[in-house]
Amino acid sequence: MEQNIHDTTTHLFRHESGKMLSVLLRLFGLAQVEIAEDIVQDTLLTAYESWKMHGLPEQPRAWLYRTAKNKTIDFLRRERNFRTNVAQGFAETTQQNLNSDAWLDAFFLDGEIEDAQLRMMFACCHPAIPYESQLTLMLRTLCGLSIREIAAAFLLSEETVSKRLFRAKEKIRLERLALEAPMGEELLSRLDAVLLAIYLLFSEGYKSSSGSAVIRRELCEEALRLGGLLTRHRLSDLPKTHALQALMCFQASRFDARLNTAGEIILLEHQDRSLWNRPMIALGYEHLQRSAQRNEMSEYHIEAAIASYHASAPTFQQTNWKAIFYCYELLLKISPSPFVALNRAIALGYADGPAAGIEALLNIEGLSGHYLYHTALGDFYVKNNSPALALGCYRQALELVELEAERQVLLGKLAGCER
Repeated sequence: MEQNIHDTTTHLFRHESGKMLSVLLRLFGLAQVEIAEDIVQDTLLTAYESWKMHGLPEQPRAWLYRTAKNKTIDFLRRERNFRTNVAQGFAETTQQNLNSDAWLDAFFLDGEIEDAQLRMMFACCHPAIPYESQLTLMLRTLCGLSIREIAAAFLLSEETVSKRLFRAKEKIRLERLALEAPMGEELLSRLDAVLLAIYLLFSEGYKSSSGSAVIRRELCEEALRLGGLLTRHRLSDLPKTHALQALMCFQASRFDARLNTAGEIILLEHQDRSLWNRPMIALGYEHLQRSAQRNEMSEYHIEAAIASYHASAPTFQQTNWKAIFYCYELLLKISPSPFVALNRAIALGYADGPAAGIEALLNIEGLSGHYLYHTALGDFYVKNNSPALALGCYRQALELVELEAERQVLLGKLAGCER
């Protein structure tokens, strides 16, 4: 019973905290983010204690928002200086309606809750805040990622990410930036940052960088929801928005095939493709087609094209590896990075043979400290009948891997070489 309550509370925290915080930030303003965060945390603590004693309510989500609203009212009644604590534009309304909570209902309606998170993401992309700090602010404050997860996404130290977040909050507080959701062309100028935040949110859910869970579906579902809202908005209904949504649909279609019943990772080569979600793949192709309506190209287009080749392949061996290699070749030109080079080398190895893959991998710089690089090199040494070299690579990878599920995959590869 208690474990079920804990699991439900944990799921709701991950799934709803960003939305709840966004609603409260619209009321308090981002300069008062600590107040909003305290109310959210207090709401979740109250939920856990109450549900542990009385059991789960029929509608836990509605219970959470009703409690958050009540705690907001309690806070406002305790505070005397409304204009200091409430965002400009709501202070007067708050003071006039303090004895009635009806005016707060509009903030906690389902439609408002669904849209508030996206609205606040655009608000966080204020031009006075550096681009990297905008992303950190969105991912930590509104999307609920930890400092460690954000650091992993940007290949930075946790200290660097913490400093970015602190500086962004200080700038908002000291300069009293009015973080309102933009309109028209101003919205378009902020779209790239919002798209990237959604992409990184999905990526963390698709392959978690921390904790015991390999996949965090609630993060992927939230990214898909936000992306879907953008594709339906008249101003953000653009090729790159549909390209990102296509990419996420293709990737999400493989959820049920990526883990076995014991929660162990099943590599793409061994996945049961009958478990892939065909309606989700069809939706991916629909968005991919809409992304091609104008003569535009983005990184999301290329990544979506790569994912589509995987989605259309009847088997791993029948994958169009040459097309995937050319996609990575193009991606490396417009967005060079060691990890793009890694994926390009892997595609080349499957397209032209393991020797070509090994040569390409050995020419990559900057990945000697990452387990995926040594794992890929080991895989091609196995295919190239060099088990001794493969053993050395897998052992190096084992020294670098962090997640237990990925460690188990490596141990399996190592055992296969030693036989």
